[in-house]
Amino acid sequence: MVRISALTAILAFTISSTLAITPNVAGAKNVGLASGAQFITGGCTSDADCSSACCADASNVGVCSAEAAQFQNGKNGCGFVDPNAAATVAAAEAQVAKQGF
Repeated sequence: MVRISALTAILAFTISSTLAITPNVAGAKNVGLASGAQFITGGCTSDADCSSACCADASNVGVCSAEAAQFQNGKNGCGFVDPNAAATVAAAEAQVAKQGF
């Protein structure tokens, strides 16, 4: 019985680790603009990008979040300022070019 419990715990940890929060790439055009146009779940480099005014830190990746959900699913709260903003914006621009819009 102990083996089943340990296996279940390992499986749950593995699944939760692979389901990490990542920004929705559909909003790539709004990343780094500081215009408050980014939707919840879109990428961000600071609170100024998000319509919710909350750029949550999801393991050194900014994700716009509702203030009430800033600590859910492994996020570390609002106020994230991307230390690699230039690279994040460049990646977002490349995503926009790939999407064609």
